[in-house]
Formats: sequence, C-alpha cells, structure tokens
Amino acid sequence: MPSASQTPPDPGTPDVSARQIAMARAGMATCDELREALARAGAGLAAENLRPPETGLVMVRGRIGGDGRPFNAGEATVTRAAVRLPGGETGFAYHLGRDRARARLAAILDAHWQRPEARPAIEAALAAIAERRAAAAARAARKVAATRVNFFTLARGED
Repeated sequence: MPSASQTPPDPGTPDVSARQIAMARAGMATCDELREALARAGAGLAAENLRPPETGLVMVRGRIGGDGRPFNAGEATVTRAAVRLPGGETGFAYHLGRDRARARLAAILDAHWQRPEARPAIEAALAAIAERRAAAAARAARKVAATRVNFFTLARGED
C-alpha cells in the first residue's frame, strides 16, 4: 500500500486546479510574456533539463457534435520540456508548435509556481496574459459580428 507521500494529488484540490489554470494561461503566453512573468516573480532561468525541449507529433481526435464516435482528425506538432530547479521543484510544459524556448520557459515557470513565495507574482502576470487574450478574442468577435448576415425567408415555397 503506498504511503501518503506517494499518492498523487487529487485533481479536485485547490493547488492542482490552480496549477492547471496557471499552465493553461502559460500555454497562451509568448516567450516575452513568460520571461516577464518570471522576472516579476524574481525567478531565475537556471534549471536543469530533465527532458530537453523536444518536438513531436500527437494524434488529434475528434467527435461529431461532441458526443459521436471518436475519429482521428489529424496530427498536431507539440513541443514538450521538463526541468528541475536547484531547490528540487520540477516543472513540465507542453505547447502546440515548435517553439522550444517557449516550452522550456513554461516548464521553468511551472516549477517556480510551485514555490509559495513566487506564486502570487506569477499568477498576477499570468492573469494579465489572460486579460490580453480575452481582449483580443473580443476584438475578433466584434470584427466578425460586423460582417454577420442574417438570412430569413419570406415564403417557404409551400402551397
């Protein structure tokens, strides 16, 4: 029987949920934004590569209507990295695309996020990234809405 220290954390716990949110936001960030978030937290970039950034393919699966039978939609390029800080914290990151520097920075950010003293500054920087993304999505939605055409029928063709 595994001891309590070997049991993986429950995904419903606040720390795991907060880490998932932080990493989702880091996934949307550019390299410069990740560097800025680390600088705001006073976190260094020194980290040992457990798994150097590497690029590969993953199969993307889909479902028609969200609940149909799964099918292979195609492949996507993904870059992953795993690092360990001098203090022992381990960080992981996966990103769509081929940007190895971005994946490594996100892994370093994940490792520093696990340090309680760095967490508030990192989360504040990541919240700013999320706000930037939301504003960009709102601008895009406004552009699309401006060209929207509503079709309607005066007569259905029934006699």
